[in-house]
Amino acid sequence: MAHTIIVTDSTADIPAALAEQYGIRIIPLSLFFGEETFQDGVDIKATEFYRRLVSVSVLPTTSQPSPAKFAEMYESIHTQYPEASIISLHLSSGLSGTYQSALIGKSMIDQDDHITILDSKSASYGFGMAVVHAARLAEQGKTVDEIVEGIEHILKSRSLYFIVDDLENLRKGGRIGRASAVLGTLLNVKPILSIDEQGQIYAVEKVRGQKKAMARIVEMMRQELKVDKINLALGHTADPQSTEPLLALFKEHYEIGELVLPDIGSVVGSHTGARTLGIFAWPDQP
Repeated sequence: MAHTIIVTDSTADIPAALAEQYGIRIIPLSLFFGEETFQDGVDIKATEFYRRLVSVSVLPTTSQPSPAKFAEMYESIHTQYPEASIISLHLSSGLSGTYQSALIGKSMIDQDDHITILDSKSASYGFGMAVVHAARLAEQGKTVDEIVEGIEHILKSRSLYFIVDDLENLRKGGRIGRASAVLGTLLNVKPILSIDEQGQIYAVEKVRGQKKAMARIVEMMRQELKVDKINLALGHTADPQSTEPLLALFKEHYEIGELVLPDIGSVVGSHTGARTLGIFAWPDQP
């Protein structure tokens, strides 16, 4: 029976065990520390990346995969599974050229009618959870249309926020969008960021202190999700213990179904900085 293969890129920040379990194919973005080049999640893992990040004076830069990389991936899948369909879900086009590279890569091969390319309008596990959900639907034998519908539904129903130490990395990387409104030097101010419907980063609020920022995010998610049981992913910068106070807060208000603690990978982390927390929640029955 024909089946569907799910493809994504490394900025989905999907834990390796989940990607392996569901056969998710991941195309890495590139990271540059000066003259050194790394493939995100392949040549450099989160622990090593954040160790380097806090010690460099010049921020690393990033680059999307080339269209040829996507074409190579799609052709490889088609050779292995000639009857399979491909759904390829990627980092927001408002933040990267990755989605455009995927589209061009699709146009470079002959068997492009079996490939569906989707723009997540999101980042990190904010779309990683949709990739995993898609892979589970594919495993159940759902059609391409059913899987795409499932992806769209979970992206609409999920809530996501980031707490960052400051906005300097985002400003320097040119991905700050409306977040520039909260640039400042106030002591211990923690910007709360999110991603809008166009896939652009924006500032939600600025809160004094990490604990207050965490409490505010739980409060906002309570207003948005309006359910008693959620699935939850708490992204961290190679420091899972940093998620413990936030998880305790969520447990006071919700029954937690699936819990994922993904590393925020090197490409996303190069823009958000060290000591970032990513909070991604969606109803337990998406």
